This record gives sequence, C-alpha cells and structure tokens, in this order.
Amino acid sequence: MTFDKILKNKTLWAVRYEGEEDNSLRMVFSQWNDPEWLWDFFTENMSDLESYFKVTDLEQAIYDTIDDSDKLECLILDISPNANLDKLFRPLENSRTAEMRLGKEKAKLQNQAGHSSWLRLYAIKLEPGCYLITGGAIKLTRTMQEREHTLKELQKMEQVRDLLMDKGVVDADGFEDYVNESR
Repeated sequence: MTFDKILKNKTLWAVRYEGEEDNSLRMVFSQWNDPEWLWDFFTENMSDLESYFKVTDLEQAIYDTIDDSDKLECLILDISPNANLDKLFRPLENSRTAEMRLGKEKAKLQNQAGHSSWLRLYAIKLEPGCYLITGGAIKLTRTMQEREHTLKELQKMEQVRDLLMDKGVVDADGFEDYVNESR
C-alpha cells in the first residue's frame, strides 16, 4: 500500500492499494462515472435501491449517481484558499461526538433534491483539515455491515488505520514523514 498526494497543499491524500492501477479516489470516481459499471451495480442491488431510496428507475439512478459524483468531486478537489474539508467530512459513526486519533470519516453530499445521495467517500482524518481517502461506495442500506461491498470499505478503513497506528503515525506531519521514509 502506498499513498498519493491529491492536493498540493497536502490536505488530501489517497491510498493506492497493492495491485491496483490507480489510487482509491480516482478509482471510485471512475466507477461512479461509468454508465456500464453503474448499470451492473444497480441491477444487482435494485431491491436495496427500491426499498431504502424508493427509486425504481434504473436510468434515473445512473443519471443521479453521475450528477452527484461530479458535484462531490468538485467539492473534494476544491483548491480555493477557503476550501475546508472539515465541512465535507463527518464521523463515520453517527453517534460519535468526540474527536479520536486517526478517526474514520465519511463524506457525502448534503441537501439533495429528490433523495439523499447514496455516494460515500471514506477517509482517515489525519488531523483537522487533512484526510486520507481509503475508498468509497454506493451505500444503499442503513449500515455498512449489511452488504459485502460496503463492509469491504469498512475493512479497508480499519486496515489503513491499523497500519498507521502500528507505524506510530498520529497526525499529518507523522504521516508525511512515514510516506517519505517509505519511498
């Protein structure tokens, strides 16, 4: 596993898993913008889409996903001086109220018309304003444990967090030191 710097100001990084062609951020946005991949995904998960989001039109689900993906990508890659990733990311566990070291976080679009967005980016918060993307998913159920593809994302977050903890990484400076030593 290696790590790609996404923003020049070093506030956003992404995991590149062993054997993968690209980093996790580019891979999820690629999938979310691929109509064929989305068709297959929604066909396989239509019952979740219908029961949780009340969406029955496969083409509309694909259109909504591509539209949401474009919006989320613009937000996540915002390089303006006023950009604040802390406004986008929230604790993974809705019940968590306190900060935790290398916290597991999620990002999703807020205030969507029609239905809420099912797109999620998952990250480790290195410190306020600095995140490491571990992956992303289309979440069509209440919890991540209910489906294999979201459970896999949860496991990836745990794997990355455990690696960082084992290496003594506790903040963005320690992460950058670890990345530089690993090269």
